Amino acid sequence: MSVLSVRIVSGAVAVKPTGASKDEIFSFLADMAVGSYGLEKNMVVERLTQREALGSTGFGGAVAIPHAKIDGLEKCVGLFVRLENPMSFDAHDAQPVDLVFCLLSPVQGGADHLKALAEISRFLRDDDAVGKLRGANSADALYVLLTGLREQRAA
Repeated sequence: MSVLSVRIVSGAVAVKPTGASKDEIFSFLADMAVGSYGLEKNMVVERLTQREALGSTGFGGAVAIPHAKIDGLEKCVGLFVRLENPMSFDAHDAQPVDLVFCLLSPVQGGADHLKALAEISRFLRDDDAVGKLRGANSADALYVLLTGLREQRAA
């Protein structure tokens, strides 16, 4: 069982030393989407860039949730990157971002997309969860936190 209802696989979680720009982060996320979910890199980059042009997905607290609807997906999937060196993401609070949770959804999945965004947003507003994500020292540790916190809380 996952912490979030959004599917996330171990190859879709990473620690990255730095992000020089949104374009670089979107390219990195797209590379992970290719390897983890078999998606087409250019489409992922294009859709993330188009969505970001509508307004920053940096929602504050040094967190960003870039998201897009992608052809060929049947369910919402996630990608997660913790940046060792925070970067500007044009967030409304002007804080540089170090946690990036990317949501990719089916083109026809409007309601599921909105539910997933809300769920991710609630999760990333939990100070305890965010503190653990920032303290994790590897992609494997991040993956365990992203997929195992629900079970730990239930125990």
